[in-house]
Amino acid sequence: MKNIILVGFMGVGKGSVAREIIKISDYMSIDTDDLIESMENRTVKKIFEESGEEYFRNLEKKVSLWLQNSVTNTLISTGGGFYKQKNLKDIGVVVFLNSPFDKILKRIKSHPNASKKLKKRPLLNDLKRAKELYKERLPEYTAVADIVIDVTDKSALECAKELLLKVKTHA
Repeated sequence: MKNIILVGFMGVGKGSVAREIIKISDYMSIDTDDLIESMENRTVKKIFEESGEEYFRNLEKKVSLWLQNSVTNTLISTGGGFYKQKNLKDIGVVVFLNSPFDKILKRIKSHPNASKKLKKRPLLNDLKRAKELYKERLPEYTAVADIVIDVTDKSALECAKELLLKVKTHA
């Protein structure tokens, strides 16, 4: 078993798919944003507000190096920009969870906890900017991925099963 790294746009379901994978497999799960929040004792949102994006990206680099050297047999959910880490492929198999922007937005808004989810993602308050970022990142996510899973209109469990099957057959 090697590490699995989930990448994809904010709100695509990385956390939901990760929770299903750990229920049906022997993988442990960690989230890079959660690690950073623990290191800093403040939220990602606060880190961006108080210290800026460059500071946050340096924290991501620190986490990526730790993951490469210290973590095995783990499912790693990442923040939306973590895919830019240079050592991504050295950490594990990169799986891109893909869905059209409008479907991601619909998924978030239909969630029982929608207001909390939107508050956690302030970028989604500016839908024009968010859609531009999505369009910019889409080819980049595809380029770094070893495996692409289309999560559109599928349950987290369906995605988890498909992902585990594809990882198992991935060379």
